[in-house]
Amino acid sequence: MKNQAYRMALLYDFYGDMLTDRQKEFYDLYYNEDLSLSEIAENYSISRQGVRDVIVRAEATLTELEDKTGIIRRFHVMQDELRGLLADVDAIAQRNAAQYRDDEIEALTERISSVLNKLKQE
Repeated sequence: MKNQAYRMALLYDFYGDMLTDRQKEFYDLYYNEDLSLSEIAENYSISRQGVRDVIVRAEATLTELEDKTGIIRRFHVMQDELRGLLADVDAIAQRNAAQYRDDEIEALTERISSVLNKLKQE
């Protein structure tokens, strides 16, 4: 269940702006506010099935966008690559500190690490 909720949150974060206002609202209430279909239906004076249809269409739209673009998949690949680069830069810095003690290498590794950490956080 947590995996599905995480997937839905990522889909919404990346592609949520592509949904209609009503889809956004129902999706938010269902996934983020944790309201049931019945509660949403009651609040909007529509059927439970009507709410479900809106949410299912929203999920289908988000999933289709990811299937076509692969942005989330590429995002995860980039995050993995950034972690690898950070580990490589750290290894270079440690080797420099242990063997060479070159101030220029130290400055460069600190600068590269700083940039990579900023990219990783975005």
